[in-house]
Amino acid sequence: MSPTPATPPPGFSRRTLLAASAAGLALLAAGCSSPPVDEREKVTSAQADELAAQVAVQESLVAAFAAAAAADPALGTAVAELAGQVQAQLDRLKAAAPGAGSSASSSAPGPAGTDARAWLRDQVAAAATSHAAACVDLSGARAALLGSIAAGLRGQDGRLA
Repeated sequence: MSPTPATPPPGFSRRTLLAASAAGLALLAAGCSSPPVDEREKVTSAQADELAAQVAVQESLVAAFAAAAAADPALGTAVAELAGQVQAQLDRLKAAAPGAGSSASSSAPGPAGTDARAWLRDQVAAAATSHAAACVDLSGARAALLGSIAAGLRGQDGRLA
């Protein structure tokens, strides 16, 4: 009588093990590779200039809040929270703008001889308009940031009314 073939040992065959290893390696390679850089997120020199201009606009607005507070201390106390928001917006804008540092921005003259609240409201509205117009020329996170700041300033404009 001929010997009966031995049953294969329990577990994976060499072919199964090789196929599983190849599949695992392919998954590992796919999981470890970084996604391609989105072309829209690259900052062109024109976009960098636009962001730098918006940093200057926001710096002027921070200065406007300080000038209004100096002209009318009661107003300064009333809008201290808004002034803090404007400063936080400036900080986020500087972080998003490549190479943006503190610039020597020329702020509008203070509210001398006028209603400080109305003057400040005009400054806030002008900055919001500037940011909203600039976000159209940008893309991705920077456009969203400028749009968000513009919307926040529109809300402040309403609170100053």
